[in-house]
Amino acid sequence: MKIKSLLTAAILLSVSYITPIYAQSAPNAENGAFVAVESNIDPMDSVEVSLLTCSPHEEIYSLYGHAAIRWHQGDTDLVFNWGMFSFSKPYFALRFVFGLTDYELAAYPFERFWPYYQQWGSSITEQVLNLTNDEKRTLQRLLGENLQEENRVYRYNFFYNNCSTKPRDVIEKSIDGQVVYEERSDYQPTFREMVRECNRNHLWSKFGNDMLLGVKADLATTREEQEFLPMNLMTDFAHAQIYKDGEYRPLIKEQRLLVAPGVQVIEQDFFLTPTEIAVLLLIISVCIALYEWKSSRVVKWWDVALMTVQGLVGIVLTVMIFSQHPTTSLNLNLLLFNPLALVFIPAVIKGKRNLWTKLLLVMLILYGLGGILQSYSEGMWIVALCLLIRCKK
Repeated sequence: MKIKSLLTAAILLSVSYITPIYAQSAPNAENGAFVAVESNIDPMDSVEVSLLTCSPHEEIYSLYGHAAIRWHQGDTDLVFNWGMFSFSKPYFALRFVFGLTDYELAAYPFERFWPYYQQWGSSITEQVLNLTNDEKRTLQRLLGENLQEENRVYRYNFFYNNCSTKPRDVIEKSIDGQVVYEERSDYQPTFREMVRECNRNHLWSKFGNDMLLGVKADLATTREEQEFLPMNLMTDFAHAQIYKDGEYRPLIKEQRLLVAPGVQVIEQDFFLTPTEIAVLLLIISVCIALYEWKSSRVVKWWDVALMTVQGLVGIVLTVMIFSQHPTTSLNLNLLLFNPLALVFIPAVIKGKRNLWTKLLLVMLILYGLGGILQSYSEGMWIVALCLLIRCKK
Protein backbone atom coordinates (compact mmCIF):
# COMPACT_ATOMS: atom_id res chain seq x y z
CA MET A 1 0.00 0.00 0.00
CA LYS A 2 1.40 3.40 -1.00
CA ILE A 3 0.57 6.42 1.17
CA LYS A 4 1.29 9.68 -0.57
CA SER A 5 -1.03 12.30 0.86
CA LEU A 6 0.22 14.50 3.69
CA LEU A 7 -2.42 13.41 6.19
CA THR A 8 -1.97 9.72 5.61
CA ALA A 9 1.80 10.03 5.42
CA ALA A 10 1.68 11.68 8.84
CA ILE A 11 -0.06 8.72 10.41
CA LEU A 12 2.49 6.97 12.57
CA LEU A 13 2.18 3.24 11.69
CA SER A 14 4.70 1.11 13.47
CA VAL A 15 3.80 -2.49 12.62
CA SER A 16 3.65 -4.70 9.54
CA TYR A 17 0.34 -5.87 8.13
CA ILE A 18 -0.26 -9.61 8.05
CA THR A 19 -3.65 -11.17 7.47
CA PRO A 20 -4.71 -12.60 10.86
CA ILE A 21 -4.37 -16.35 11.12
CA TYR A 22 -5.40 -17.47 14.57
CA ALA A 23 -4.13 -20.61 16.22
CA GLN A 24 -6.71 -23.34 16.46
CA SER A 25 -6.31 -23.49 20.23
CA ALA A 26 -5.52 -20.85 22.81
CA PRO A 27 -2.23 -21.19 24.70
CA ASN A 28 -3.45 -22.19 28.13
CA ALA A 29 -3.19 -25.24 30.25
CA GLU A 30 -6.91 -25.98 30.10
CA ASN A 31 -7.17 -26.69 26.39
CA GLY A 32 -3.75 -28.35 26.25
CA ALA A 33 -2.25 -26.17 23.54
CA PHE A 34 1.16 -26.27 25.20
CA VAL A 35 0.79 -29.32 27.44
CA ALA A 36 3.17 -32.17 26.72
CA VAL A 37 2.55 -35.85 27.38
CA GLU A 38 2.89 -36.65 31.06
CA SER A 39 6.30 -37.99 32.01
CA ASN A 40 8.93 -37.69 34.71
CA ILE A 41 10.54 -34.93 32.68
CA ASP A 42 9.27 -31.39 33.14
CA PRO A 43 7.55 -30.55 29.83
CA MET A 44 8.93 -27.03 30.05
CA ASP A 45 12.45 -28.38 29.55
CA SER A 46 11.73 -28.65 25.85
CA VAL A 47 10.14 -25.21 25.53
CA GLU A 48 12.11 -22.43 23.90
CA VAL A 49 10.68 -18.92 24.18
CA SER A 50 12.13 -16.10 22.10
CA LEU A 51 11.72 -12.46 21.26
CA LEU A 52 11.59 -11.98 17.49
CA THR A 53 12.73 -8.64 16.09
CA CYS A 54 12.04 -7.82 12.46
CA SER A 55 14.04 -5.03 10.89
CA PRO A 56 12.17 -2.25 9.05
CA HIS A 57 11.37 -2.41 5.38
CA GLU A 58 10.47 0.38 3.00
CA GLU A 59 6.69 0.31 3.14
CA ILE A 60 5.37 3.28 5.13
CA TYR A 61 3.64 1.11 7.71
CA SER A 62 6.82 -0.94 8.36
CA LEU A 63 9.44 1.77 8.72
CA TYR A 64 9.69 1.16 12.47
CA GLY A 65 10.21 -2.60 12.49
CA HIS A 66 8.21 -5.20 14.37
CA ALA A 67 8.47 -7.51 17.40
CA ALA A 68 6.70 -10.69 18.49
CA ILE A 69 7.11 -13.67 20.82
CA ARG A 70 7.88 -17.17 19.58
CA TRP A 71 6.87 -20.27 21.56
CA HIS A 72 8.60 -23.39 20.25
CA GLN A 73 8.06 -26.87 21.70
CA GLY A 74 8.41 -29.87 19.39
CA ASP A 75 5.83 -29.59 16.63
CA THR A 76 4.25 -26.56 18.29
CA ASP A 77 5.87 -23.47 16.81
CA LEU A 78 3.73 -20.36 17.33
CA VAL A 79 4.21 -16.64 16.98
CA PHE A 80 2.31 -14.25 19.25
CA ASN A 81 1.84 -11.06 17.31
CA TRP A 82 0.32 -7.92 18.89
CA GLY A 83 0.49 -6.06 15.58
CA MET A 84 -2.72 -7.22 13.91
CA PHE A 85 -4.94 -4.55 12.37
CA SER A 86 -7.00 -4.01 9.27
CA PHE A 87 -7.29 -0.93 7.04
CA SER A 88 -10.77 -2.12 6.07
CA LYS A 89 -12.29 -1.22 9.43
CA PRO A 90 -14.52 1.88 9.30
CA TYR A 91 -12.72 5.22 9.64
CA PHE A 92 -9.36 3.54 10.30
CA ALA A 93 -7.23 6.58 9.36
CA LEU A 94 -9.44 9.01 11.28
CA ARG A 95 -9.48 6.81 14.37
CA PHE A 96 -5.69 6.43 14.19
CA VAL A 97 -5.25 10.22 14.10
CA PHE A 98 -7.35 10.55 17.24
CA GLY A 99 -5.52 7.70 18.98
CA LEU A 100 -8.63 5.51 18.99
CA THR A 101 -7.28 2.57 17.00
CA ASP A 102 -7.69 -0.95 18.35
CA TYR A 103 -5.08 -3.60 17.55
CA GLU A 104 -5.18 -7.22 18.60
CA LEU A 105 -3.06 -10.22 19.49
CA ALA A 106 -3.04 -13.27 17.26
CA ALA A 107 -1.22 -16.60 17.55
CA TYR A 108 -0.34 -18.47 14.35
CA PRO A 109 2.35 -20.81 13.00
CA PHE A 110 5.86 -19.43 12.72
CA GLU A 111 6.04 -20.76 9.16
CA ARG A 112 3.38 -18.20 8.22
CA PHE A 113 5.32 -15.38 9.87
CA TRP A 114 8.88 -15.31 8.57
CA PRO A 115 8.27 -15.53 4.76
CA TYR A 116 6.48 -12.18 4.83
CA TYR A 117 9.58 -10.39 6.11
CA GLN A 118 11.92 -12.33 3.89
CA GLN A 119 10.07 -11.25 0.77
CA TRP A 120 10.40 -7.59 1.81
CA GLY A 121 14.12 -7.93 2.54
CA SER A 122 13.75 -7.59 6.32
CA SER A 123 15.92 -9.56 8.71
CA ILE A 124 14.54 -11.48 11.69
CA THR A 125 16.67 -11.77 14.83
CA GLU A 126 15.72 -14.30 17.49
CA GLN A 127 16.71 -13.78 21.11
CA VAL A 128 16.13 -16.93 23.18
CA LEU A 129 14.97 -15.96 26.66
CA ASN A 130 16.87 -17.37 29.62
CA LEU A 131 13.76 -18.37 31.59
CA THR A 132 13.31 -20.97 34.29
CA ASN A 133 10.59 -23.58 33.84
CA ASP A 134 8.38 -21.81 36.36
CA GLU A 135 8.82 -18.56 34.46
CA LYS A 136 7.87 -20.32 31.24
CA ARG A 137 4.71 -21.57 32.95
CA THR A 138 3.89 -18.05 34.07
CA LEU A 139 4.47 -16.75 30.55
CA GLN A 140 2.30 -19.56 29.18
CA ARG A 141 -0.52 -18.46 31.48
CA LEU A 142 -0.11 -14.79 30.58
CA LEU A 143 -0.11 -15.51 26.86
CA GLY A 144 -3.25 -17.58 27.27
CA GLU A 145 -4.95 -14.77 29.18
CA ASN A 146 -3.91 -12.20 26.58
CA LEU A 147 -5.26 -14.37 23.78
CA GLN A 148 -8.71 -14.75 25.28
CA GLU A 149 -11.55 -13.12 23.39
CA GLU A 150 -12.09 -10.37 25.95
CA ASN A 151 -8.37 -9.50 26.23
CA ARG A 152 -6.72 -9.84 22.84
CA VAL A 153 -8.01 -6.49 21.51
CA TYR A 154 -6.20 -3.49 23.01
CA ARG A 155 -6.08 0.28 22.51
CA TYR A 156 -3.00 0.93 20.42
CA ASN A 157 -0.70 3.85 21.11
CA PHE A 158 2.23 4.46 18.80
CA PHE A 159 4.75 5.40 21.49
CA TYR A 160 3.47 3.73 24.64
CA ASN A 161 1.43 0.62 23.83
CA ASN A 162 2.38 -1.10 20.60
CA CYS A 163 3.74 -4.30 19.09
CA SER A 164 7.09 -3.75 20.81
CA THR A 165 5.99 -2.71 24.30
CA LYS A 166 3.36 -5.48 24.63
CA PRO A 167 5.85 -8.40 24.27
CA ARG A 168 8.27 -6.61 26.60
CA ASP A 169 5.62 -6.12 29.28
CA VAL A 170 4.37 -9.70 29.23
CA ILE A 171 7.95 -11.06 29.35
CA GLU A 172 8.84 -8.83 32.31
CA LYS A 173 5.70 -9.94 34.18
CA SER A 174 6.63 -13.59 33.75
CA ILE A 175 10.06 -13.22 35.36
CA ASP A 176 10.55 -14.11 39.01
CA GLY A 177 12.96 -11.36 39.90
CA GLN A 178 13.93 -7.94 38.59
CA VAL A 179 15.04 -7.21 35.04
CA VAL A 180 18.05 -4.89 35.26
CA TYR A 181 18.81 -2.97 32.10
CA GLU A 182 22.11 -1.43 31.09
CA GLU A 183 21.55 2.31 30.83
CA ARG A 184 22.75 3.87 27.58
CA SER A 185 24.08 7.27 28.64
CA ASP A 186 25.32 7.95 25.12
CA TYR A 187 21.85 7.40 23.61
CA GLN A 188 19.17 9.87 24.73
CA PRO A 189 17.15 10.74 21.62
CA THR A 190 13.78 12.45 21.51
CA PHE A 191 10.72 10.80 20.03
CA ARG A 192 11.04 13.13 17.04
CA GLU A 193 14.67 12.17 16.42
CA MET A 194 13.82 8.46 16.47
CA VAL A 195 10.85 8.91 14.13
CA ARG A 196 12.94 11.03 11.77
CA GLU A 197 15.65 8.38 11.62
CA CYS A 198 13.08 5.73 10.70
CA ASN A 199 11.72 7.97 7.93
CA ARG A 200 15.06 9.17 6.60
CA ASN A 201 14.37 7.73 3.13
CA HIS A 202 10.80 9.05 3.01
CA LEU A 203 10.95 12.83 3.22
CA TRP A 204 7.21 13.46 2.90
CA SER A 205 6.40 10.92 5.58
CA LYS A 206 9.00 12.57 7.82
CA PHE A 207 7.51 15.97 7.00
CA GLY A 208 4.00 14.84 7.91
CA ASN A 209 5.15 13.30 11.19
CA ASP A 210 7.03 16.48 12.09
CA MET A 211 3.93 18.57 11.41
CA LEU A 212 1.76 16.52 13.76
CA LEU A 213 4.27 16.00 16.56
CA GLY A 214 4.38 18.84 19.08
CA VAL A 215 6.66 20.14 21.82
CA LYS A 216 6.47 16.95 23.91
CA ALA A 217 8.08 14.98 21.09
CA ASP A 218 11.28 17.04 21.57
CA LEU A 219 11.81 16.02 25.19
CA ALA A 220 14.55 13.52 26.07
CA THR A 221 13.18 9.98 26.35
CA THR A 222 13.80 7.30 28.93
CA ARG A 223 15.11 3.82 28.15
CA GLU A 224 11.59 2.44 28.55
CA GLU A 225 10.13 5.02 26.15
CA GLN A 226 12.81 4.30 23.56
CA GLU A 227 11.65 0.67 23.46
CA PHE A 228 8.61 1.59 21.38
CA LEU A 229 11.03 0.81 18.57
CA PRO A 230 11.67 -2.96 18.30
CA MET A 231 15.32 -2.46 17.40
CA ASN A 232 15.89 -0.54 20.65
CA LEU A 233 14.13 -3.25 22.62
CA MET A 234 16.34 -5.90 21.03
CA THR A 235 19.47 -3.95 22.01
CA ASP A 236 18.26 -3.47 25.59
CA PHE A 237 17.32 -7.14 25.96
CA ALA A 238 20.77 -8.19 24.72
CA HIS A 239 22.45 -6.42 27.66
CA ALA A 240 19.79 -7.00 30.35
CA GLN A 241 20.25 -9.13 33.47
CA ILE A 242 17.75 -10.87 35.76
CA TYR A 243 18.44 -10.20 39.43
CA LYS A 244 17.13 -12.35 42.29
CA ASP A 245 18.46 -13.24 45.73
CA GLY A 246 21.78 -11.52 45.13
CA GLU A 247 22.48 -13.36 41.88
CA TYR A 248 22.40 -12.23 38.25
CA ARG A 249 21.73 -14.17 35.08
CA PRO A 250 21.51 -12.85 31.53
CA LEU A 251 18.02 -12.26 30.17
CA ILE A 252 19.06 -13.60 26.76
CA LYS A 253 20.53 -17.10 26.53
CA GLU A 254 21.27 -17.05 22.82
CA GLN A 255 20.87 -14.66 19.92
CA ARG A 256 20.69 -15.84 16.33
CA LEU A 257 19.79 -14.53 12.90
CA LEU A 258 16.80 -16.44 11.50
CA VAL A 259 16.35 -14.45 8.30
CA ALA A 260 19.25 -12.56 6.76
CA PRO A 261 18.59 -9.04 5.45
CA GLY A 262 17.78 -8.92 1.76
CA VAL A 263 17.66 -6.28 -0.93
CA GLN A 264 15.16 -3.50 -0.32
CA VAL A 265 13.94 -1.14 -3.00
CA ILE A 266 13.50 2.47 -1.91
CA GLU A 267 10.67 3.86 -3.99
CA GLN A 268 10.73 7.45 -5.16
CA ASP A 269 8.67 9.93 -3.18
CA PHE A 270 6.92 12.87 -4.81
CA PHE A 271 9.34 14.36 -7.34
CA LEU A 272 9.74 17.55 -5.26
CA THR A 273 10.92 17.52 -1.65
CA PRO A 274 9.26 19.63 1.07
CA THR A 275 12.20 22.05 0.96
CA GLU A 276 11.93 22.42 -2.82
CA ILE A 277 8.21 23.17 -2.50
CA ALA A 278 8.98 25.79 0.18
CA VAL A 279 11.65 27.41 -2.01
CA LEU A 280 9.21 27.51 -4.92
CA LEU A 281 6.64 29.29 -2.73
CA LEU A 282 9.30 31.78 -1.63
CA ILE A 283 10.32 32.53 -5.21
CA ILE A 284 6.69 33.15 -6.18
CA SER A 285 6.20 35.38 -3.12
CA VAL A 286 9.30 37.43 -3.92
CA CYS A 287 8.26 37.84 -7.55
CA ILE A 288 4.75 38.92 -6.55
CA ALA A 289 6.15 41.32 -3.94
CA LEU A 290 8.38 42.94 -6.60
CA TYR A 291 5.42 43.22 -8.96
CA GLU A 292 3.31 44.86 -6.22
CA TRP A 293 6.10 47.30 -5.41
CA LYS A 294 6.47 48.40 -9.01
CA SER A 295 2.76 48.50 -9.85
CA SER A 296 1.47 49.72 -6.47
CA ARG A 297 -1.11 46.97 -6.56
CA VAL A 298 -1.94 44.15 -4.18
CA VAL A 299 -2.20 40.60 -5.52
CA LYS A 300 -5.07 39.45 -3.33
CA TRP A 301 -5.41 36.01 -4.87
CA TRP A 302 -1.94 35.02 -3.61
CA ASP A 303 -2.85 36.08 -0.08
CA VAL A 304 -6.09 34.10 -0.32
CA ALA A 305 -4.23 31.01 -1.57
CA LEU A 306 -1.70 31.15 1.27
CA MET A 307 -4.38 31.82 3.89
CA THR A 308 -6.48 28.91 2.61
CA VAL A 309 -3.54 26.52 3.03
CA GLN A 310 -2.78 27.99 6.45
CA GLY A 311 -6.36 27.55 7.58
CA LEU A 312 -6.93 24.03 6.26
CA VAL A 313 -3.68 22.68 7.71
CA GLY A 314 -4.49 24.56 10.90
CA ILE A 315 -7.80 22.71 11.20
CA VAL A 316 -5.94 19.38 11.14
CA LEU A 317 -3.46 20.57 13.77
CA THR A 318 -6.29 21.89 15.94
CA VAL A 319 -8.07 18.55 15.76
CA MET A 320 -4.89 16.83 16.93
CA ILE A 321 -5.07 18.77 20.20
CA PHE A 322 -7.94 16.47 21.15
CA SER A 323 -6.15 13.30 20.06
CA GLN A 324 -5.16 10.70 22.63
CA HIS A 325 -1.63 10.74 21.23
CA PRO A 326 0.24 12.45 24.09
CA THR A 327 2.82 14.18 21.88
CA THR A 328 0.35 16.15 19.71
CA SER A 329 -1.51 18.21 22.32
CA LEU A 330 0.86 21.21 22.25
CA ASN A 331 2.04 21.96 18.72
CA LEU A 332 3.70 25.29 17.87
CA ASN A 333 3.03 24.70 14.17
CA LEU A 334 -0.39 26.17 14.99
CA LEU A 335 1.30 29.57 15.06
CA LEU A 336 2.20 29.20 11.40
CA PHE A 337 -0.86 27.27 10.29
CA ASN A 338 -3.94 28.54 12.09
CA PRO A 339 -7.67 28.18 11.29
CA LEU A 340 -8.09 31.92 11.96
CA ALA A 341 -6.62 32.54 8.51
CA LEU A 342 -9.90 31.32 6.98
CA VAL A 343 -11.86 33.83 9.06
CA PHE A 344 -9.83 36.78 7.73
CA ILE A 345 -10.05 35.86 4.02
CA PRO A 346 -13.19 38.00 3.37
CA ALA A 347 -11.52 41.05 4.95
CA VAL A 348 -8.36 40.58 2.86
CA ILE A 349 -10.45 40.30 -0.31
CA LYS A 350 -12.11 43.63 0.59
CA GLY A 351 -8.71 45.24 1.05
CA LYS A 352 -8.98 45.39 4.86
CA ARG A 353 -5.84 43.46 5.71
CA ASN A 354 -4.35 45.52 8.56
CA LEU A 355 -5.68 43.40 11.43
CA TRP A 356 -4.67 40.13 9.76
CA THR A 357 -1.22 41.52 8.97
CA LYS A 358 -0.62 42.48 12.60
CA LEU A 359 -1.91 39.12 13.87
CA LEU A 360 0.21 37.20 11.36
CA LEU A 361 3.32 39.18 12.34
CA VAL A 362 2.78 38.38 16.03
CA MET A 363 2.29 34.66 15.25
CA LEU A 364 5.46 34.60 13.12
CA ILE A 365 7.50 36.18 15.92
CA LEU A 366 6.16 33.65 18.42
CA TYR A 367 6.81 30.86 15.91
CA GLY A 368 10.44 31.97 15.62
CA LEU A 369 10.86 32.01 19.40
CA GLY A 370 9.14 28.63 19.62
CA GLY A 371 11.97 27.11 17.62
CA ILE A 372 13.85 26.96 20.90
CA LEU A 373 11.33 24.43 22.24
CA GLN A 374 10.17 22.56 19.14
CA SER A 375 11.99 21.29 16.09
CA TYR A 376 10.03 22.20 12.96
CA SER A 377 9.44 20.30 9.75
CA GLU A 378 11.79 20.53 6.82
CA GLY A 379 11.26 23.77 4.89
CA MET A 380 9.05 25.46 7.49
CA TRP A 381 11.46 28.33 8.12
CA ILE A 382 11.28 29.12 4.42
CA VAL A 383 7.47 29.03 4.54
CA ALA A 384 7.58 31.40 7.53
CA LEU A 385 9.73 33.81 5.48
CA CYS A 386 7.25 33.52 2.62
CA LEU A 387 4.42 34.58 4.96
CA LEU A 388 6.53 37.34 6.48
CA ILE A 389 6.84 38.93 3.06
CA ARG A 390 3.04 39.24 3.02
CA CYS A 391 3.03 41.20 6.31
CA LYS A 392 2.52 44.58 4.70
CA LYS A 393 -0.30 47.09 4.66
